Amino acid sequence: MTNIWVLARKELKSYFASPIAYIVLAMFAVIFGYFFYSATAIFVDYSMRSMMQRGAAPPMNINDFIIRPLLMNVSVIVLFLMPMVTMRLFAEEKRSQTIELLMTSPLRDIEIILGKWLAALVLYLCLLGISALNIVFLFFHGKPDWRPLLVGYLGLILMGAAFLGIGAFISTLTKNQIIAASLTFGVFLMLWVLDWVTSYSTGTAGKIVAYLSITTHFEPFAKGVLELKDAIYYLSVIFLGIFLTARSMESLRWRA
Repeated sequence: MTNIWVLARKELKSYFASPIAYIVLAMFAVIFGYFFYSATAIFVDYSMRSMMQRGAAPPMNINDFIIRPLLMNVSVIVLFLMPMVTMRLFAEEKRSQTIELLMTSPLRDIEIILGKWLAALVLYLCLLGISALNIVFLFFHGKPDWRPLLVGYLGLILMGAAFLGIGAFISTLTKNQIIAASLTFGVFLMLWVLDWVTSYSTGTAGKIVAYLSITTHFEPFAKGVLELKDAIYYLSVIFLGIFLTARSMESLRWRA
């Protein structure tokens, strides 16, 4: 565990030694800030109109009207930004020809993989921290239910960790970071839209394909519903991504 954490800290320093971390954090802050401002402005406008009109239905609560859409927006932002985080995990090592030094070090393959994956996960948690800072303001001006919010953030963490596992594997396949980012985004996008199959296929095959969709399993989390099958899905994707990365690292050793 010590080796994993040492490598993770080294990887985190390399993120912040390059523009990648700052660009990703800044882009996320700006985009999420716009979504947050728009959602709260619409909510306030709707509330004022409801108060001015007699007999109008009361406004939706903060969780339904602001927090749930914001969590779904975060999942969309992650879809675009995560490839920028994962593209360098192993591709940069191969490009700079330091992968041989890393693989001949006393570290085991699984320690290398988990160290790099953990560093990327910490950076991802920094993104979620930025979003949480915005949402905290809602507690000063309203009474949102914190329990669905925690479930939603748990879903975001699991989804991001699954994306990072897949991205780490793809990063081992090439030494070109642009190719790694493009392939990663393509895979993420496919996982995102797989549930569209239910609009034209209701058979067993369609249900299986829809089950593989990332969004199918995140929507309950966004609603504040914690279901075991959704958590198992994300944990399975994380395990699969790390397993494939380990097999790819093993093949690199054989080819070396």
